[in-house]
Amino acid sequence: MIAALLAGVLAATTLGAVPVHGAERVVYRTDTADIANPDRGLYHHSGDCDATTFDPAVLRAYRTEEHISLVMCIFYLRGFQDAPIGAAALAHFEEQAGAVRAAGLKMVLRFAYTDDPAGDDAPVERVLGHIGQLTPYLRANADVIHVVQAGFVGAWGEWYYTRHFGNEGVVSAADQANRRRVVDRLLAALPASRQVQLRTPHYKRTLYGTEPVGPGQAYTDTPQARVGHHNDCFLAPYDDYGTYVDPAVEYPYLRADTSYVAMGGETCVANPPRSDCPTALAELSGFHWTFLNTDYQRDVLRGWEAGGCWDTVRRSLGYRLALTDSTVAVRGATLTVRLGLRNDGWAAPINARGAELVLRDGARVHRIPIPSDLRRWQDRVTVTASLAGIPSGRYQLLLNLPDASPSLRDRPEYSIRLANVGTWEAATGYNDLQQTVSVTHGHLHQ
Repeated sequence: MIAALLAGVLAATTLGAVPVHGAERVVYRTDTADIANPDRGLYHHSGDCDATTFDPAVLRAYRTEEHISLVMCIFYLRGFQDAPIGAAALAHFEEQAGAVRAAGLKMVLRFAYTDDPAGDDAPVERVLGHIGQLTPYLRANADVIHVVQAGFVGAWGEWYYTRHFGNEGVVSAADQANRRRVVDRLLAALPASRQVQLRTPHYKRTLYGTEPVGPGQAYTDTPQARVGHHNDCFLAPYDDYGTYVDPAVEYPYLRADTSYVAMGGETCVANPPRSDCPTALAELSGFHWTFLNTDYQRDVLRGWEAGGCWDTVRRSLGYRLALTDSTVAVRGATLTVRLGLRNDGWAAPINARGAELVLRDGARVHRIPIPSDLRRWQDRVTVTASLAGIPSGRYQLLLNLPDASPSLRDRPEYSIRLANVGTWEAATGYNDLQQTVSVTHGHLHQ
């Protein structure tokens, strides 16, 4: 799982302030550049995912030229409302995921049956059967799935115009039960590491309870901790065109819940002054948005450009982690590294990630896993490691925040780049802490 793991390393992590004596301190400068970090930011929506074919070169250019690391895949199951999903459609989904992987991006994924407001979707048992067919494909490609939107029900998979699950908001108890069956089956189909988004806060509150996720339940395998939100009419009139039933209740709920679950979506109509920068920034930050469609609705986005907040939106979606300082200290054969951190983004990372210190002396690389959840990191992280027996040498000290999936962890485009000047190594995906540690005869010296 971790290449060149250092034998005998025992690492411990402490979150919060811990004194480090006899330490060498480095202070870092903040980088204000737009960064193409994984699992966050703007996304491109390039047509119906079932009817088009992703070009890895085009996708790669999104990341390298536009600093965009996400692409939307709405995969329509047209013609399968009364039949199993055909082999060609399943193979095409596999091809699409492969193109995303080759390009170094991830997908915001949704399945639906129709984009017609007539709502010609499938009966619940057919939907559940289709999810069963998709399960091996979802699990095999979870490495390049950022999040899955609940979909399946109604026009565009947005749960409102539907023939089988309670049409236009008239939803019976049986309809609610069937809606929950779909979400529960989708959660079971995905690895526990992936979240599912619902179209409105009301849907989650109805299906899974009215209490927001708290820190004790966050990042567990419960439905409450794995179900997030997407708003596909952000800043529109009439409570975002039905996104909210009771904003006085749902706004505070959403602010709390999205501290730990995924939030993203798109605008749908210019609606000044609500769709202008002041409200946009307040709600994007308050509801912890991680991703946003850059292709729709351009009138709203152009308003943000004119209003001077577009660059802030680009930089602030999701996480934007930066080092403030680091200290390195040695007592006997114990290395202590203390990192000062700041998150200038609007959200914590949504999916779990790896974290490790890297000691490098030329071709010799030794990795020290950091046994804590990056999503819970606050302003201070302290790592202690026993390095008895490490070969003598003078080592650079680096920080690696790779993808948690074994298939991607050694690909630098999937590692987190910290927002600091002069620390990023594009070839390796490491962040250079600009600290040096000398080891002689199995003992460490600064």
